[in-house]
Amino acid sequence: MKILFTILGLLNGSFMLIDGVYVIVNGKYIGPEKPGPWANLFYLLEIDVFSLGPLFIVFGICWLTWLVLLWMKHSKTKQVGIVISTLTLWYLPIGTLFSLIILLILMLRRPSLN
Repeated sequence: MKILFTILGLLNGSFMLIDGVYVIVNGKYIGPEKPGPWANLFYLLEIDVFSLGPLFIVFGICWLTWLVLLWMKHSKTKQVGIVISTLTLWYLPIGTLFSLIILLILMLRRPSLN
């Protein structure tokens, strides 16, 4: 499971971190001009999605920090994983999928990941 968590966490975290820096520097996200389906939620809230670079950076750092906790066998790894996965469910479509996979596995596992 640790390898699966690492792959999914690295994909979520590193992409969010890189995309956050990219949008701050370039005024657009990596990929097409129009952001993915996740942006519709922010449009409904009348939030400029191109101003969310810092949010993406924070989420990216959180994911990568969770991976460090995972590999250090920290006692709070499971709880932090549940929180960051839940908070990332808005990131449709791929971020949601990765977060759901991690969340479901964490919820079904024994109390410890060690």
